[in-house]
Amino acid sequence: MPIVLDASVAANWHFQDERNEKADVILASILQETAIVPIQWWFEIRNTLLMGERRGRATEAQTMAFLKTLAGLPIEIDGLPDDEPLVALARKHRLTIYDSAYLELAQRERMPLATFDVRLQVAAHAEGVRVLGE
Repeated sequence: MPIVLDASVAANWHFQDERNEKADVILASILQETAIVPIQWWFEIRNTLLMGERRGRATEAQTMAFLKTLAGLPIEIDGLPDDEPLVALARKHRLTIYDSAYLELAQRERMPLATFDVRLQVAAHAEGVRVLGE
């Protein structure tokens, strides 16, 4: 089943001190199906990797190798969402617009959401969206 993938899960695959079985199960499911991400995911994951480099959690070579790995995964980048549902979800659940984009995409596409972000998990449950990664 296709899923909406949050950057918190993808980053978990890269940083060994965060790696866990739940993230590996999500990765295995993506390899069997596909994932879709909101447009900011492309920037968010790269920023997370760069911050990891700056904090000494990864080398430049590890970051570049991981980006090549990500490029080989069946991850589709969605287009821009409609403002109204995006902003409404952010207001209702006190989410950032960035996090709201994951939830809006999961709702719109009727897909489960893979995230380790607790606030986003709570909002997803409130909206009836299935959550992977809890």
